[in-house]
Formats: sequence, C-alpha cells, structure tokens
Amino acid sequence: MPTYKGISSEAFRHPLDRQAELALRSLPGFDFVARKFVEFFVERPQLIYLMGNTIQVGPRQYSTIYQMFRECVRDLDIYPEPALFVEQNPLANSYALGQEHPYIVINTGVLDLLNEAEIRAVLAHELGHIKCGHTILIQMAIWAMSAASAIGDLTFGIGNFVTQGLIYAFYEWRRKAELSADRAALLVMDDLNPVMTSMMKVSGGSIKYANECSLQEFIRQSEEYQGLDADGLNQIYKFLIYNGGRGTMLSHPFAVERIHYLRQWAESEEYQQIKRGNYQRATAAGAVNVEAQTAQNQEVETLRRQIEELQKEMDRIKRSKSE
Repeated sequence: MPTYKGISSEAFRHPLDRQAELALRSLPGFDFVARKFVEFFVERPQLIYLMGNTIQVGPRQYSTIYQMFRECVRDLDIYPEPALFVEQNPLANSYALGQEHPYIVINTGVLDLLNEAEIRAVLAHELGHIKCGHTILIQMAIWAMSAASAIGDLTFGIGNFVTQGLIYAFYEWRRKAELSADRAALLVMDDLNPVMTSMMKVSGGSIKYANECSLQEFIRQSEEYQGLDADGLNQIYKFLIYNGGRGTMLSHPFAVERIHYLRQWAESEEYQQIKRGNYQRATAAGAVNVEAQTAQNQEVETLRRQIEELQKEMDRIKRSKSE
C-alpha cells in the first residue's frame, strides 16, 4: 500500500467539496452558528457513551481491524491517531466525528458484510473525513439543527438563524464532502475495485447472495444513472429526492454517483501525480477552523445563487401541492 508522507488534504480534496464549503461559510447565519457551536458544544458525553456502549478497537481488541486501521492512519499521515469504536448495529454504516478528539465508529453490519479489503476502504474513507477536517462541520451541522429544533431557551437563539437555505447548504456540503473522503480511500487502496464494491454492498449487498452481485453491472447502472440527466425533469426529481422529497434530506450522494466521480478521478493526471509523490504538503497538522473564512470568488457566488434558486423552486412545488 502506498504511503503519502506529509500530504495535505488539499492535494486530493474534491473541488465541489471546497466550493460547497465556501458557499456554506458565506451564507448569512453561518458565523453565528459557528460561534455558538464553539461556545455550547460539549464533546465529552459522546466519548463517554462510546466508551460505555461500544468496543474500542486496539491491539488486543479486534486486532486485525486495528492493524488495518493503523496502516491507513500511516498512509494518510494523520496524527495523532484517532480513536476507533465498533458498535453493535446490523446497519452497514460508519461515521467520523469529534472536534478536539476525532473518532470513528464502524458498525458490526459493515464487518459482517464486507471483506477485509473493503473494510480497509471504509476505514480509509472515514479517515479521509478527519484528514480534511470535515468532522467539525459535520458535528456543527448536527448540533445546529438539533438546537434549532429545541424548545424555548434551549435554542440559544439559533432558530432565528438556521434558515432553510442554510440547512440546504449544510446538506449540500455534506454530500460533496463524501467525494473527498472517497478519494482518500482510493489513495490508500491504490485499487478502485474494493472501494467500489464496498459502496455496492452497502447499497444493497447480501451476505447470502454475495456471489450473485456484479461490480461491472453496478458500474453500468452508474452510467445509466448519469444518463438520466439528459431529461431536465429527472434533474428536478433528483434534487427533490436529495432535499427531502422522500421525507428526509440525504447526507450522502447515491453510490452510483460516487462511483462515477471516483472513476473519473482515477483516470486523471492529478491522481497519477499524487501516486508519483508530486502532491501538496501540509504545513501543519490539525483540522480546519470553524470560524468563518472570507474567501469569495465567482464559483462560490454561483453555487450560493443556485442554492437560493433551488430553495425557491422547492417552495413553489410545495405551494402547488397544497393548493
């Protein structure tokens, strides 16, 4: 497995992730939410819960998983080593959170469904979130929406600032952030197949019928999905599905989209240069600052305008349904 000593997350960060974050930070209300997050958020209860109700992975606890995890940490040059927990949950899922002490939680559903190479890809993906500093913004989004929906004094005044547009922007960024984490997984694995098969299995894999699932067919499905955009109405339906059309907003892109973007990057000169050791180096360790960044450019302004237009379209569709 390749090791990327001193690599900066900017070396592999997806441009859509970067643009969506800048657009999010530039929206009214973000500065306020960021300040309140720093003021009120408490990380320790989460770690206490994990220490009390999951298994912490280590040299004598899930030793095989721990060895893979440490190799991924080394390959992405992450320091200090995050904590890793296994939670008893049949849902094939994993996540990375934490501000001062980032950590990863991987469900037993993932360990039961995936082979070792695919588990390594999942671990590398979650470490990619930590390397990119995503965990702070993800935690902020979860906290802000929870606080905004609370009653009375518990809102801390946040309810007046978390607008529908800001919520859309948080979710739009969260989906784009997955594309950067997918790239981290590919860098660690140096092989597209286990990254893509892990996505396929999490989407609809079966332990009993695993031999009847075809990665090539799933890639073909991904290509057909991209072809749906030829019909403008399908693009509207995609937006509605991502943004609450099925009752909840989606925090991840569809697996077929992630495969599409990852295959494109695997064929790019940028990826080949990184593999040769020609990549941007990190100047300092640590996650991104949650305070607002003032970077402004045409791409950010365009993306922010698109979010506003999509919000208006969603409101119009809701009104038409209620009439």
